[in-house]
Amino acid sequence: MAQTYGLMTEPMLDKISANADPDVDHRARANAIRALAMDAVQKANSGHPGMPMGMADVATVLFSNHLKFDPQWPGWPDRDRFILSAGHGSMLLYALLHLTGYERPTMADIKNFRQLGSPCAGHPEYGEMPGIETTTGPLGQGIANGVGMAIAERHLASRFGDLVDHHTYVIAGDGCLMEGISHEAISLAGHLKLGKLIVLFDDNQISIDGGTDLSVSDDQKMRFTASGWHVQAVDGHDWHAVDAAIEAAKADARPSMIACRTIIGYGAPGKQGTAATHGAPLGDDEIAAARKQLDWSHAPFEIPGDILSAWRATGQQSAPQVQAWRVKLDASSRKDAFEKALNGYLPGSLWQVLADYKRGLIDNPQKVATRKASGMALEVINAALEETVGGSADLTGSNNTITRDLGALNADNYGGRYVYYGVREHAMAAAMNGMALHGGIIPYSGTFLIFSDYAKPAIRLSALMKQRVVYVMTHDSIGLGEDGPTHQPIEQLASLRATPNLHVFRPADAVETAECWEIALRSESTPSIIALSRQGLPQVRLEQRDENLSAKGAYILSAASHTPKATLIATGSEVQLALDAQKTLEAGGVATQVVSMPCADLFDIQDADYKEAVIPADTIRIGVEAAAFLGWDRYIGADGAFVGMTTFGGSAPAADLFKHFGITADHIVKAVKTRL
Repeated sequence: MAQTYGLMTEPMLDKISANADPDVDHRARANAIRALAMDAVQKANSGHPGMPMGMADVATVLFSNHLKFDPQWPGWPDRDRFILSAGHGSMLLYALLHLTGYERPTMADIKNFRQLGSPCAGHPEYGEMPGIETTTGPLGQGIANGVGMAIAERHLASRFGDLVDHHTYVIAGDGCLMEGISHEAISLAGHLKLGKLIVLFDDNQISIDGGTDLSVSDDQKMRFTASGWHVQAVDGHDWHAVDAAIEAAKADARPSMIACRTIIGYGAPGKQGTAATHGAPLGDDEIAAARKQLDWSHAPFEIPGDILSAWRATGQQSAPQVQAWRVKLDASSRKDAFEKALNGYLPGSLWQVLADYKRGLIDNPQKVATRKASGMALEVINAALEETVGGSADLTGSNNTITRDLGALNADNYGGRYVYYGVREHAMAAAMNGMALHGGIIPYSGTFLIFSDYAKPAIRLSALMKQRVVYVMTHDSIGLGEDGPTHQPIEQLASLRATPNLHVFRPADAVETAECWEIALRSESTPSIIALSRQGLPQVRLEQRDENLSAKGAYILSAASHTPKATLIATGSEVQLALDAQKTLEAGGVATQVVSMPCADLFDIQDADYKEAVIPADTIRIGVEAAAFLGWDRYIGADGAFVGMTTFGGSAPAADLFKHFGITADHIVKAVKTRL
């Protein structure tokens, strides 16, 4: 293992200059990054200059000597992926994109750093401009995204051969490695032997509170080694050492971590090496001193022509590889399949087999748990769609997420389509984000709904980044029974429904489950949660209808005998309770309709006429769901009632729990009659 360096001192500046690349002055190009970081943060009076200044040398080496990319074709499928997991250092990425010749950010964009409307947001946001591969900022997410991208690269290489052959590089900091998600992701990457994944660790030993020794004493190098990684340690300001380390990492079959010992805020003589440079402007006086220290005499936001030309040449150096790849693609017999996979194309045959499957259910009704119904739908989907890659967080048999002939995706078979994620819900969700962002894969995986709490930060980023990621969440209520309140979700549905751009499905039977899967697959810019029961449920959809009734979020499942006086709105397993209550109410002369609401957020976006037709305001409205009340008031109104949970659950058979907590047909009937 290479030497680990101690804190470096000012003579290191002379070392860099003396060892500069004979063709291009490395130090000057790195200092261009530092200057832009200082100036942008100062102008915004907000931001994080320390990390970009500390990692400028490492980033310069990576982009100049190793990274395969093309600013003229930012979406080149075989580009190397670069992820700034330490997203607070966003000016490092923005500076690199500008200097290497991407269309955005312009210098005007950089001058508008962190301001409304600027693509140079405080943390990198996917979709704001090309070159930002993923949204980072919540620490550790980027590492796990990188694991997903590396999985996607290996899997697609197994399908399409040398059309897919690239690396995933991640810059991570101490904070990323402290977050729990990093432990999950690092362990998974080592197990899968993802040799095309290289993490550059900004080992500056500084956190917001001060030195990292305040809170952590882990030996990060030994930790990665224990997880099966190739590990090196270098002086992060010695570009020759960094260059050699990246070469060695690329040559090793294991995922690699390079601990780059750096000085945070490098070049700012009064503040470098301290927490003062982490998350605040340096100030005019310190910036002036830094300019002198770095021998950077240029005005704010000014990049000399020779330095900019050198950086622009770096941005063009992959052009021959791009051209060779285009020729290779055109000559490939798999060109059409490859382009369809990368574009997220879904064949028309998929919808036909799903429609045939749904008609079969109507002809032959199934009383099954919706978790099993999901597995049944997946058998149809996975056979018709090669791009799905499934998985589970050590709950495969409970989630029903594996189907015939998928094969395990592992270090011996990257062509498999099923990932055994182990008990790593958070990394699983973030890795699926990485797969979706990479392209060519539609990822789905399963766990219990209660453990959506463990995955929630990554689920939120799925929604923020508008990625088609499908979360199969089983054991969706107190109906799971004897495992008790620790495993019985109460507030999770409300929490997930509160997340913008996230479809939260809770189907009532096998037919609705198939419809929810269809919607999830069609939703190219929205992730989906499919919440599924453990207990068996009778099929409530018994009429042949070609249209997807779940697509509008809610619909009248069972109409009233005449003008309704009551509307019972239910989801999932409670739909059958509402149907039972309807029979009693109708027999007593109360015209009652039952509305199934498999997806509240899809119902919310329907027009007012449709919503009024489905849930008339002049009826007694009763909400029924074995979960928390939050959010139901907008459907039942001030005079309605909610039959659901107000406490945590209990440990007992499911039927006993529903009776104990008053979630029964009798209680629904009583709620209506007291309001007549």
